Amino acid sequence: MKISPCIVGLGYVGLPLFLRLSKNYSTIGFDINKSRIKELKAQIDLNSEYNKKELILKNNSNFTYNTKDIQRCNFFIITVPTPVYKNKKPDLRPLIIATKIISKYIKKNDIVFYESTVYPGVTEEVCAKIIEKVSKLKSQQDFFIGYSPERINPGDSKHQVENINKIVAFKKVPYEIKNKIINVYKKISKKIILSNSIKESETSKVIENIQRDINIAFVNEIFIICQKLKLNFTNIIKLASTKWNFLRFSPGLVGGHCLPVDPYYLYALAKKNKIHAKFMLAGRRVNNEMENFVYKSIIKKINFFNCRKVLIAGATYKANVADVRNSLALNIYKRLKKNKNFNTYCYDPMINNKYIKKYKILNNLNYKKNFDLIVPLVPHTKLLKNLNLYKNSNTIFFDIFDFYK
Repeated sequence: MKISPCIVGLGYVGLPLFLRLSKNYSTIGFDINKSRIKELKAQIDLNSEYNKKELILKNNSNFTYNTKDIQRCNFFIITVPTPVYKNKKPDLRPLIIATKIISKYIKKNDIVFYESTVYPGVTEEVCAKIIEKVSKLKSQQDFFIGYSPERINPGDSKHQVENINKIVAFKKVPYEIKNKIINVYKKISKKIILSNSIKESETSKVIENIQRDINIAFVNEIFIICQKLKLNFTNIIKLASTKWNFLRFSPGLVGGHCLPVDPYYLYALAKKNKIHAKFMLAGRRVNNEMENFVYKSIIKKINFFNCRKVLIAGATYKANVADVRNSLALNIYKRLKKNKNFNTYCYDPMINNKYIKKYKILNNLNYKKNFDLIVPLVPHTKLLKNLNLYKNSNTIFFDIFDFYK
């Protein structure tokens, strides 16, 4: 049977998959966000990851928000967000909604893969059960499921989806189904790593992000200690890095849709099974505290120099991306803006256009406009370059993370 893929969710993870597969198959890109679909059809990516030329549709592929358009598909890849509730418990609603949508159209011998970050067991014990209930088909007999953890790194031109190692996990399946799975994922990535354990692959994904969160938290804590003891953090890291096995990480504000969320998924499962995880959330506590530390540091600087016009440079959650989800830089800007003792502005040349008016953010700088204090919080390449024009003025630069080192 001819492979007809459908990517469900067209964000940072789903869109690259769609564009890779559409080079070889007639592919459907489905998203319930009508605005996102209209933008993509007009060859506009508000995430600033792809340009107009890259969004030209090929092989009769199409973007859609109409569920009826996916009924011809037989290979579904789910890439929807997996956030947490306010109480930090896993919020599987987007995943469940997406699964229920495709379940209405699942046919015999269809294949369903999940790429969203989850705790071990979600693919087989939650999603597969929903498909079985809605479709009346039996998992691993009538339809086949698998898991391939996403490793997209927004803003990273080097580690694109085609250049990363891609784990592809599924249990024993008929030879024809196995070939289809391998052929599809070989069109996505140059190197795939096969696994026969979906749960192990789900776990491997979530611990990748927990490890990074903890490593950044460690260096953030050292950074705070150095600041308070008036020690030169940059020199200290340079000296420590002369040892062959020292792992070098940079301090900063940790946001986005992965690191601030994923540790809570595995922690929730551990707690449910009465396992006391002592270390897993250590990174979350430290990295969340960075918002207050940076905010207070800026206030001290404002008061010391009696500043009246302050520019926060950078509002997205990380360098060279347009996304503001869980952005600590944006939180700091909003908190400063509430203070009526001085005027706070924010400049970000990368931010998604829909947030410019909402948060009153400048995406262009008027160099005739003077600021008493400029605080770069997100090191967008374009942002740092543009701020250079202020370096020889009377403006005070508070480069707290030493981006200009």
